[in-house]
Amino acid sequence: MLPLRCTPWLVRTTSIAMLTAGLAGCSSQPSPPADVGCADIAYTVYDPAEPFNRGVFAFNRVVDDYALAPVARGYRYMPDFFQTGVHNFVANFGEPKVFINDLLQGNPMRSVNTLGRFALNTTVGVVGLIDVSGKVGIARHTADFGQTFGVWGIANGPIVELPLLGTSNSRDAAGRVLSFVVDPFGSNSDTVETLSTVNLVGGTIDGRAEALPLTDSLQKLPDYYSALRNVVAEHRADFIIDGQRGSPDKTTSQCTGAPADGF
Repeated sequence: MLPLRCTPWLVRTTSIAMLTAGLAGCSSQPSPPADVGCADIAYTVYDPAEPFNRGVFAFNRVVDDYALAPVARGYRYMPDFFQTGVHNFVANFGEPKVFINDLLQGNPMRSVNTLGRFALNTTVGVVGLIDVSGKVGIARHTADFGQTFGVWGIANGPIVELPLLGTSNSRDAAGRVLSFVVDPFGSNSDTVETLSTVNLVGGTIDGRAEALPLTDSLQKLPDYYSALRNVVAEHRADFIIDGQRGSPDKTTSQCTGAPADGF
């Protein structure tokens, strides 16, 4: 049996890797600025390696169809309070990285908002299982290193379909790698290691479950690959705009034409 300290790394390279990168983060989408409609969000898709990407996508779809998606469908039959608790815990565990990106993006209001949420939910909310902050009107938002790079003006780059990690662009893929490296909690506590493992596994399943309505609808289209690729590109363009705006209290459902509660 492997030591406890080894388990987070195994989960990073197996469970979390199985979550399609193009789907990750789409479950709670930011809205565009007030003067920009959903249909007006500009995004570009540069896919020079499309034949290769499609081959990798086919492999990723087999993994999703026979492993991750069935587990996610079963998870959706769990009691609502259980799913809500998992979702809240995962969101709270990720707040320190959101806080770091808020600071890097030069969003002081958002950073204060994030820090307050984390402190309140971790204590009164029992390690984040209860979203006490949301109940008192402190809105949740998300931020990641790919968004930060975009706010800094770094271009999308070409589309890359990574084995097990899925659809992304080169800028966001670099942001994902950096996110794996950055560990705000450190690794000197068995308790933190255990919570990290729970977060990774729970976040993978919960995120994929939220994505099911959208992916199910996209799979009915003639070309699932291009449909998903374009949804991801539009979402990320929307997400960059949200980071540039920097408001902590204006996040709503996504502007992709897909179900708001899906990926």
